[in-house]
Amino acid sequence: MIAVFVTFEYHEDFDRKRILGIAENAKGTFAGMPGLRQKAFTVDDENRSARNVYLWESEEAARAFFTPKLAERIKGLYGVAARIEFAEVAALVDNAAARAA
Repeated sequence: MIAVFVTFEYHEDFDRKRILGIAENAKGTFAGMPGLRQKAFTVDDENRSARNVYLWESEEAARAFFTPKLAERIKGLYGVAARIEFAEVAALVDNAAARAA
């Protein structure tokens, strides 16, 4: 499993309401997406940033999604370039799955 962190850092143009709207409008795009286990949209008012966290079944699926074309598209959407980082998931605790059992 692979995690992808997509971070947007703002200076003067930080707009919490805009970021929350982007998240709300985009949720449906990711529901049921092949290879994607989970996605979290976050906003950090204190640091004037937003970070989206993805958990993918495989690195291949993650890298196929995060193309240079997509990076340009999300830059236009968020108004700033994103830093995209990939990291191997060493272990995952999923309490929601345990509660559902």
